[in-house]
Amino acid sequence: MIDIHYWPTPNGKKVTIQLEECGAEYTVVPCAIGKGDQFEKAFLEICPNNRMPAIVDHEPRDGGGPLSVFESGACMMYIAEKTGQFGGRNEREKWEAYQWVMWQMANQGPKTGEYGNFKRADESKVGDQSYGKRRFGDELHRLYGVMNNRLYDRRYLAGDEYTIADMACYPWTAMWEGHGIDIEEFKYFKRWFDEVSERPAVQRGMAVGSDLTQDYSQMTEQQLARAQELLFNQRARPAPETGGIE
Repeated sequence: MIDIHYWPTPNGKKVTIQLEECGAEYTVVPCAIGKGDQFEKAFLEICPNNRMPAIVDHEPRDGGGPLSVFESGACMMYIAEKTGQFGGRNEREKWEAYQWVMWQMANQGPKTGEYGNFKRADESKVGDQSYGKRRFGDELHRLYGVMNNRLYDRRYLAGDEYTIADMACYPWTAMWEGHGIDIEEFKYFKRWFDEVSERPAVQRGMAVGSDLTQDYSQMTEQQLARAQELLFNQRARPAPETGGIE
C-alpha cells in the first residue's frame, strides 16, 4: 500500500495518474497547501522541501520498514521501478522516459507555474507584470513547441510506448487554453493530448481530490493574506539552534 500526500495540483495529479495506470493500491492523505499542512512536522519528515506530493510505501521491495520519497519525478521513477510498469522495457527506453520526466520537472512545470504566477498577480498591489507575463508566456509557447516537434515522428514522448513521461507532462497541459495556447498550432501535440485524454486511468487520476478544494472567495482578507504567505514568496525556514552537527 502506498500513501500519497496530495493536493489536486498538476504535480499531484501526475502521480495519481500513474498509480491508476499501474492498478496500484494507494491511500490519499490530503495535504491542504493553502492551510499550511506542508509545514507540519510529520510532513517535513517525509518531505524536507515542504512541497507535495510525497509518497510512503508501506511494502517496499527490500522488505524493510516504510520508505518515503519526495519530489514528484522521483515518486514516479520509484513507482515505475517498484511495479515494473511504464518505465521503459530496457535500459535505453528507461532513459528515454526518465529524461523527459526531468524535462518536465526542470522546464514545463516551473515555467508554467511562473506564467500563472505573473498572470494572476494583482497589478494594483504589485505593479506592472507585463515583462513577467511576456517572458514566461513566450517560454511556455516554446515548450509546447518542444513537445510538438518531439511528437512529430513518434506516438509518445519517449517513443512508441506510453510511459511515465507522458503521465508527467499531461496534467501541465490540461489547461492549455488558460496558457494562451492555440492548440491547432501544435497538431502533433494535439494528437497526443487527445489520445492521452481518452485513457480511463488518466481520467480517474485527474479526478482524484476533486472534493479537496478551498473556496478562496469565501475567505476573509486575513485568511487570504495567510494563504498568500503560505503559497508564495517563502523564505528559508530557520534550522534548530542546538543539537546539529557542527
